[in-house]
Order: sequence, then structure tokens, then C-alpha cells
Amino acid sequence: MDDRTEALGDLFESVTGAAEVTAEQAEGRGTLAGEEGDVDARLGAVVDAMRERYDFATDLDRAAYCRVVREFFDGTGDAAVAAALEVDAATVRRARLDLHLLRAGDAGPVDLAALARACSEHEELEAVAAALGADVPDLERALPALAARNEARRASGRYRREFAEILTDADLATSHTAAVTETGLEEAVADAETDLEL
Repeated sequence: MDDRTEALGDLFESVTGAAEVTAEQAEGRGTLAGEEGDVDARLGAVVDAMRERYDFATDLDRAAYCRVVREFFDGTGDAAVAAALEVDAATVRRARLDLHLLRAGDAGPVDLAALARACSEHEELEAVAAALGADVPDLERALPALAARNEARRASGRYRREFAEILTDADLATSHTAAVTETGLEEAVADAETDLEL
């Protein structure tokens, strides 16, 4: 330490009353939006909000519902998700509809707009079936899809959008992290000499 550095140190100590110029940094590391625990927590919060607002049709737990969300956005079919969760495909379908995650084939051969009109005109399922020229089992399959579509519309698609944003954030964080590690800069920095004199 030269005379000038020592003088500055004395000046600092006389002004602040502290002998140390720098304090130890004790804060923990931050987390990326894409880290698994964070993503599951965010998905779970949306699932919990939906469960409070709507009557869920299955007794699957929060983690299973989060799995349904992830697999839906990955394009995984209900049967494959059901096998992973050790439940039947019908349960996964109902859980997916609970979450307003509809697929094109959810109504089967029934047109949802026509079904909505017929339901507003008739109270009995048989009368609705007769009006549409449809089979009752087809209507029983289509009705949960209609209910999910109506709930999603009333919520302006909010929950599906929130799920998509969470998973998009996670994908971006993961791809950005991967891009950084693949630049080759790590090796360049590791080999660099840091011989600095202050």
C-alpha cells in the first residue's frame, strides 16, 4: 500500500468511523424465471386461483394439475399424460377442461355453438339431443367442453394466457442460459489472466 492509498484510508476512517472500505456481500443468488421450482410455484398459484373460483371435476392434486398444464403446452396427448400420472385418460381430459385448456376434438362430433343454443331452449338432455339430432353419450362428452369454453370466455382466456406466459418465460430463461454456456466464452475467461494492480 503506497502513501496515497494509506492517506485515503485514513481520511475514509476519520469521516465514516469505519476501518473497512467494503462490506461483505451476503445476499444469496437470484433465480432465473425458468428454474423448475419457480415455474411449478407460479403454475400452482394459477391452479389454486382457478380451484377457488371454479368447481374442479377431479381429485387430482396441485402437482398433477401443473403436470397437465405442462404436457398440454408440450403437445402431449391425454393418454400419455394419464399413463404418467397413473390415472385414466378421461380424468386427464376433465382436469384439462377444469384448467380451460381445450383441444379441437373435445366436443367430438357436436358443434358447441349449436349445443349452446339448444341448451338455452331445452332443459332435458334428451330434448337437446333430439333438437341436434345427436346421441346422448356424445352430448355428455361435449357438455364439459362447452362449460369450460364458457368459463374461459367469461374470464377472457386469462388463465390459459397466464399458463402460456409462465411457460414461455421458463423456455426463454432456459434457452438464454444454454446460449450463454454455448458461446465458448467460459473457456476464454477461464484462461484469462487477472493480474491487476490498484
